[in-house]
Amino acid sequence: MAKTTGILDKSLSRGKGEINLSTFAVLFSEMVLYAQNRSETVTDIHDKISSYGKQVGLRMFDIIVLREKGYKRETKLLGMLMFIKSTVWKNLFGKEADKLERSNDDHCTYLLIEKDPLVNTYISMPRDKGVLNCAAFAAGIVEAILESASFKCKVTAHWHNGTAYVIQFDESVIARENALLDSNR
Repeated sequence: MAKTTGILDKSLSRGKGEINLSTFAVLFSEMVLYAQNRSETVTDIHDKISSYGKQVGLRMFDIIVLREKGYKRETKLLGMLMFIKSTVWKNLFGKEADKLERSNDDHCTYLLIEKDPLVNTYISMPRDKGVLNCAAFAAGIVEAILESASFKCKVTAHWHNGTAYVIQFDESVIARENALLDSNR
């Protein structure tokens, strides 16, 4: 009798599966259409798309940490943001995000900038929904990953030199980070 292996017996670190780009485009456009048909305003659509991204982010975080870092999680804010900019983005979109900046106006705000997000490439919006940025999906992924790593925040996607993911951290996160920096001096 041949032994069959179940899904739980397979290794998580076996490799990075890639999805066909046209398959992703069709599935993602259907997700956007689904959200659009169940929403009254553009803000509602953003919120729904972001919640879909949060579901992906919750599931991807542990897998990426296991594959890339051997389950060693980042505890410092800048290290976690660099992990998202490089490792997470490469795993999800095949390339690093373009820039990571700290806001000059607010010490709790960081910007992750992507000139041409993959999630906006295959979506065309009607004129009445022109301000819709489907990168809210990626913003949801980022928010879920940061929240899973105990970095309480809110992430939104805005049109600015492509798309800027505005990461607004809770004051407690910045206070914890400052305390870590002070203890290391």
